[in-house]
Amino acid sequence: ALPFEHDYPFCWRCDTPLLYYARDTWFIAMTKVRENLLKNNETVNWMPENIKNGRFGNFLDNVIDWGLSRERYWGTPLPIWECECGHKEAVGSIQQLKEMSDNCPDDIELHKPYIDAVELNCPKCGGKMHRVSEVIDCWFDSGSMPFAQWHYPFENKELFEQNYPADFISEAIDQTRGWFYTLMAISTLIFDKSPYKNVIVLGHVQDKDGRKMSKHLGNVVDPWSVLNKQGADAARWYFYVNSAPWLPNRFSDEAVSEYQSKFMGTLWNTYAFYVLYAEIDSFDPTKYTLDKATLAPMDKWVLSKLNSLVKFVDENLEQYKITEAARKMADFVEELSNWYVRRSRERFWGKDMPQDKINAYMTLYTVLVTLTKLAAPFVPFMAESIYRNLVCSVDKNAPESVHLCDFPVCDESMIDAKLEANMEIVLNVVVAGRAARETAKIKNRQPIGNMYIKADGKLDEEYNDIILDELNVKELEFVDDAAKFTSYTFKPQLRTLGKKYGKLVPAIGEYLKNNDGNSLMNELNEHGLISFKLDGVNVELGREDVLISTAQTEGYSTETYRNTTVVLSTNLSEELIEEGFARELTSKLQTMRKEAGFEVLDRINVYYEGNEKIAEIFTKNGDTIATNVLADSITEGKAGYSKEWNINGEKVTLSVEKK
Repeated sequence: ALPFEHDYPFCWRCDTPLLYYARDTWFIAMTKVRENLLKNNETVNWMPENIKNGRFGNFLDNVIDWGLSRERYWGTPLPIWECECGHKEAVGSIQQLKEMSDNCPDDIELHKPYIDAVELNCPKCGGKMHRVSEVIDCWFDSGSMPFAQWHYPFENKELFEQNYPADFISEAIDQTRGWFYTLMAISTLIFDKSPYKNVIVLGHVQDKDGRKMSKHLGNVVDPWSVLNKQGADAARWYFYVNSAPWLPNRFSDEAVSEYQSKFMGTLWNTYAFYVLYAEIDSFDPTKYTLDKATLAPMDKWVLSKLNSLVKFVDENLEQYKITEAARKMADFVEELSNWYVRRSRERFWGKDMPQDKINAYMTLYTVLVTLTKLAAPFVPFMAESIYRNLVCSVDKNAPESVHLCDFPVCDESMIDAKLEANMEIVLNVVVAGRAARETAKIKNRQPIGNMYIKADGKLDEEYNDIILDELNVKELEFVDDAAKFTSYTFKPQLRTLGKKYGKLVPAIGEYLKNNDGNSLMNELNEHGLISFKLDGVNVELGREDVLISTAQTEGYSTETYRNTTVVLSTNLSEELIEEGFARELTSKLQTMRKEAGFEVLDRINVYYEGNEKIAEIFTKNGDTIATNVLADSITEGKAGYSKEWNINGEKVTLSVEKK
């Protein structure tokens, strides 16, 4: 006989070959209900959608009869009894078992070996029937879970009907042949309907290199290590935001820590900021209300963004779009911390409790409490901690847990789409402006004289003031075209022009070299071609025919972000340079306050020595610096905590002393 090669699996425990043997088996005739399975599958909302008619639908379309029995000891005994006369009986309840048996104990244990001792009286010949030796496929147990949990149909009929079919289930992709199928199979056989309405199919968790985690490979991440180091919330959050649930997830400690820092760390720091100043001022949010009429533009903006976020998260969770909701929350927290709080923090510094300070407190409190409720399903432990301190500590009538609160509802009256759009332009300008500063290597504390902005629309004066303050610029102007601040150089693209114009290529190069690059760019943008005549030949150059180099116009720095172009003037006057020194001195003194361990509201004396230029700057700008660092005096000398600094090339010794 000719030899044949066969592929055999290997045992996952000992790596030895597994051989298949044909055995007599009990089957469920699933092929008879193929069309019912396909019909019921159409009622399910699968995520991702391609599973419905793809992996799962194809599996149902090619369904085979279910080999139900297993020749094992452990498992649910197959409830079929046989008689020597050939009659078979499938027993459906303990009551039926006792009615058909003379030796069934009242407290019968339904597993082997006890169940095998129970004999039934054969209704055909009166002989004794014995249970078959097999047990049931454990996947039948998993598919029976909706009934087994309620002991249906023997008990809890009403409870079962209230909870079936399930609104939502979730498991990994391999369960299209496992649990997803067995649930559908049994439900179709019994009720001819799907056992679930919505399914999220999870991708597998991989190691950081995209490999399957395996003890054999030694690349398994110990979950307890992650829980003890980063925490359960951090692990949960990573899975929410890293990728859509149905895609593979590359998992590592480093990745969890990164996402933990970006969202949870930022949210916690924002919460800590509020608590710090609320404790200093003994602020009680239950004594005030959010006075919408007197809110600052930044307050109105963040409350509008908050309610837009609530609406977005609610709508996306309704559609089981968890990743989209989580990422939107992360974006909001980033803007809350690095835009709203940073732009508003000086409002928390003042003495007493003027209305603007109350508005700042109440706005941030409202945002934090709402955000905590919104984040509760995502990061339950952190949300609980923040909620109990922010709410339960001041309101004894509040629900004792964030998880007992109602989920936030969007207040449409707080949403101002125009305000959000305008602030979006502001943020885009700020990002581009910071990039332009970095390109020009000009520090943020160095004031700049002028900036030019090309954006989708102009802004009201109040937004311009925010931009000027944020980017530390004196004046701004919106322009229709920022091209004049960039110079262009054109060269021929030999690869395409050689075929088109041959010997004319050198002359084309000279033409491009001798003509104004900005004029050529305008022509190219307007007409899509650069057209001219050479030696009586009409030459037309498209973008593919030229190599374009860009350069900053001298004295300017240009950057673009999301269709917003910002141009900064890099020419600094003596007055601007001096003001930059003053801001640097303020920053260094603030740093020294922290290093010396002073409290936020401690008054201090400032001293300096060793540099005449710095002395002159203190003389001219002392009042402003003193106000910013809470100094009662700035004098030449040395006392208290001292430190040497090099500020823009000027060496000086600064000292701070608590009053």
